[in-house]
Amino acid sequence: MKNIIVIFSLLFSLSVFATSEQNSPFSTIENTGNKLFSHIASSQQELKKFPDLMREIVEKELMPTVDYKYAAYKILGKELKKTSKEQRAKFVKSMRYYLVRTYASALNQYKNQKVIYEKGKVKSNAKMASVNARIVDSNKPDIHLTFQMRKNKKTGEWKAYDLVVEGISLLSSKQAEFKGRIAKYGIDQVTVELAALTK
Repeated sequence: MKNIIVIFSLLFSLSVFATSEQNSPFSTIENTGNKLFSHIASSQQELKKFPDLMREIVEKELMPTVDYKYAAYKILGKELKKTSKEQRAKFVKSMRYYLVRTYASALNQYKNQKVIYEKGKVKSNAKMASVNARIVDSNKPDIHLTFQMRKNKKTGEWKAYDLVVEGISLLSSKQAEFKGRIAKYGIDQVTVELAALTK
């Protein structure tokens, strides 16, 4: 079950440009998820020979719609105000590469689990939305997910900035993981550590 939970942290951030029924946080989660896993399913033979191909799939299908900057800022929390523009840019860049590597590694564990996505609508002036989904695996209890999404004021895009799995926020978990290290060693050191993990 752990692998399944990690896999669906991949849908950490997805975007869409409008709030109509066809282009909403709900349809975005479903459409992006379907495209991502369809690409993986059709590339199984290649992936067996070249596992690193998964990073390319993540880059193509997922990262263009990942709000890794907002997620990185949320992870920094109160430390954000103590950083310079250059430090923040480097941290965001390292966090992006870290996510690509993490997502690619987790997706290599994908075993064609079924996902049921919630249907719904959001008001035209809504700035936040929650989208629920269930992972269905035969002979195992369903896993309940909630994608926390926000609308970008400048672009009008909806992006998921957090995933709550069975009541546990992945963003909060990452924030707790990095908070102590940043406070103790500083953002520059943690940025270097993140960059090293991507190699």
